[in-house]
Amino acid sequence: MALIPRFYLPQSLTVGAWIALPDAAAQHMRVLRLKVGDSLSLFNGAGGAFSATVRAMDKKQIQVEITAYDSQAGRAAELPYWITFAQAIAGGGKMDWLIEKAVELGVECIVPLMTARSVVQLADARAARRRAHWQAISSAACRQCGRYRVPEIAPPMVFLAWLDTLTPPDATASNPCVSTRFLLSPAASCGFESLPLTSPADPVTILVGPESGLDDAEEQAAIKRGFIAIHLGPRILRTETAGLAMLAALAARWKGWHQPSARKNPCSGGA
Repeated sequence: MALIPRFYLPQSLTVGAWIALPDAAAQHMRVLRLKVGDSLSLFNGAGGAFSATVRAMDKKQIQVEITAYDSQAGRAAELPYWITFAQAIAGGGKMDWLIEKAVELGVECIVPLMTARSVVQLADARAARRRAHWQAISSAACRQCGRYRVPEIAPPMVFLAWLDTLTPPDATASNPCVSTRFLLSPAASCGFESLPLTSPADPVTILVGPESGLDDAEEQAAIKRGFIAIHLGPRILRTETAGLAMLAALAARWKGWHQPSARKNPCSGGA
């Protein structure tokens, strides 16, 4: 059975509506040689899928009718836990690659960070352009890997300013290796094996520094904000490797590879 083509449309979608496809989606449809009467699937990044049928097409425009909505579509593609991926901005094309792979591995939000040792520093219009570029990569990665909820790319932030936006840590925690905030550091005393065997109910944040690492002041500031330093063994991994290795290892440990998602969105209260 042929797969029904999927298209991402970042707009409001309603059953019964006729909509004209944006130029990029229309061009893709022509490449696939779709015709009037063919079926397709639409998603707007908020979760769920809309079934649609091609109703009219000419050289200038393609119109489709939305015929049904499936709120359960894509649930199995989401992790049974919620991860924010905070990554020091990597240079060259590494950040593009990191974002694409982090989306494929199931993260819900990506925070690009500028640290004291970061090579890339962004501000104002340049930061806005990079964010828009990275958001497009996130959307494309979702379409490719079968996700229907598009992870948000947060505005690039200075590291210490981002820490200030986080809630204070739980001062009652007794185990120094128990947290939902993890800082990857080759000098950490806690190893990956110290993490719980089941995923926590609260959202998880993974923090990865730049190629040369966070400086001492930044690492201490993160620890004061509730981050637990975790190492991934005796080998020192590059910044573009460490976070993705952590995401993959957590998926194996917390059943992120095969368990249909039942977790709730902590930001909306919905599924």
